[in-house]
Amino acid sequence: MKIISIEHVTKSYGDKTLFRDLSFTITEKERVGLIGVNGTGKSSLLKIIAGIDQPDEGEIIFPRDYSISYSAQKPDLNPEFTILEQIFAGDAPVFRLLREYEKTLSMLHKDPENQALQDMLFQQQKEMDALNAWDVSTNAKTILTKLGIEDFEQFIGHLSGGQKKRVALAQVLIQSPDLLILDEPTNHLDYESVKWLEDYLSRYAGSILLVTHDRYFLDRVTNRVFELDGGNLYSYKGNYSAFLKAKALREEQEAATVEKQKNLFRRELEWIRRGAQARSTKQKARIQRFEQLDEKLSSVKTKENLDMSLRGSRLGKQVFELKDASKRFDNQVILEQFNLLVKPGDRIGIIGKNGTGKSTLLNILAGKIALDSGERIIGQTVKVAFYTQESEDMDENKRMIEYLKEAAEVVETSDGKTISAAQMLERFLFPPSTHGTPIRKLSGGEKRRLYLLKILMHEPNVLLLDEPTNDLDTQTLTVLEDYLEDFSGVVITVSHDRYFLDKVAEQLLVLNGGGQTDLFYGNYTEFLEKQVHTLAEIKKEEVKKPASSQEKTKKKRMTYKEQKEFETIEDDIAAAEARLEEIAVELNRTGSDFEKAQKLAEEEQELNGKLEYMIERWTYLTELSEQG
Repeated sequence: MKIISIEHVTKSYGDKTLFRDLSFTITEKERVGLIGVNGTGKSSLLKIIAGIDQPDEGEIIFPRDYSISYSAQKPDLNPEFTILEQIFAGDAPVFRLLREYEKTLSMLHKDPENQALQDMLFQQQKEMDALNAWDVSTNAKTILTKLGIEDFEQFIGHLSGGQKKRVALAQVLIQSPDLLILDEPTNHLDYESVKWLEDYLSRYAGSILLVTHDRYFLDRVTNRVFELDGGNLYSYKGNYSAFLKAKALREEQEAATVEKQKNLFRRELEWIRRGAQARSTKQKARIQRFEQLDEKLSSVKTKENLDMSLRGSRLGKQVFELKDASKRFDNQVILEQFNLLVKPGDRIGIIGKNGTGKSTLLNILAGKIALDSGERIIGQTVKVAFYTQESEDMDENKRMIEYLKEAAEVVETSDGKTISAAQMLERFLFPPSTHGTPIRKLSGGEKRRLYLLKILMHEPNVLLLDEPTNDLDTQTLTVLEDYLEDFSGVVITVSHDRYFLDKVAEQLLVLNGGGQTDLFYGNYTEFLEKQVHTLAEIKKEEVKKPASSQEKTKKKRMTYKEQKEFETIEDDIAAAEARLEEIAVELNRTGSDFEKAQKLAEEEQELNGKLEYMIERWTYLTELSEQG
């Protein structure tokens, strides 16, 4: 069994210690999700394990033939390579072998009688067989297509940031290493690509270590969760659902321990105040214990109840309205004679494939992009806060608290209480000790969290959120969702995150491309279920259509066995479809029971194969019955 061991690893940046003395192992076929608040060192730990960065102390131990591939959150690619050249440019053994094989072929073409080259080619061919290298090119193109990349000859320098991310992801997936390390793999992926990636990773033969904000993805892919918190690492068996239950229990136990320590501290403080003289060893020991308790309790982070119900500005009856709105860029139609009425209290999620104009629509509503034709109407009382994919320019030398106070010194809650900027920082997971930190020392994720908080401090009544889940950790997203639950204004968000949309959106605006739009009332999961049902119905209707009316030169009659099969096959198809629906419901209820989920998934796959065969048989037998 191949195991990688991380032993006593410590890492600091400047005066900030990210983590200290971490030790853990990752065994074969483990799928580990690493979570934690932005700035706790998740990406740094991934880089250390991948060998890209070095720890201050500690070591990474693994077998000599152990391979690791790493996909960074922001990949560094060669802009002069084509997509396929970039895919095969890595240091994986299979890539090196492919390049050596092509080089030997070229040399042998020039000197075909060279026995040494012939022997080398024969040896490389055997190695190609062992690594299944012959299929690598086909696999690469398949994976790229599934991730939404179809033109393989494009140059990397011409791709968008999201396209580069998908190319980098494909590059590590085809390497099939012993340990696959993925930093935010679902960023910039649409639902179909995320679903394909879930299925791919569930069948992956090696081990996986990943960081992701997508909680459904985390729940369905992982069987172990690591949490980085306060420089420590906590390990939980099971998926994200199991982690939530175990963490809640751990925090309850910690709270009980802290309360006991506080009671002991009060008794010790009372004894000290009575003025006992520290003359005996016992009394000196008691004073020393008091000092240790004082130091320990001072360092304890108490977790407040995150009351995020801030008072927003008053919102009138009119919010947004688009009338006969049209917009295009070059030859791409974004909106065509589009009408939209946004009402007070609306919770709208905007979805669609990459490139259909989701961010453009938000920018139109925000007044940052003008319509080609049509009308945009905005209510007089509307106060918009727009969270874009790019943060505003921050003065890197400003301290966090100063930056936040530019929006407001205090904000008011819905029940009339006031909350200071410092208290808001705490509620957005910035401990008091960090409030004076210059912005330049924050991680990218911490800057995004601070930027979001500043937007909310303006007390808006309409929130426009463009992919808020891309750079925020799961804990911050939970805080944001809690805020939105009590927010009395309008929320319009673009997101690929199914979990976030399920919690936030009550209706969906679906951009289908070419200016075509649909409105769906319900959450994202309900929308996807309807899509799957609709596609199944279409497929069923297509199967029931008679075969092409070509002249049959010779009619064929059913055998007795085929006749008996034809009498029951429709009931068999209906039973299979009913069981598939039951499996879908059971899969949603499995929670952390990974073994049960695996069995259900296997049954589902087998049943889908049988159903496809039965439908083909039904078509064939129907044709025979019509000929009879």
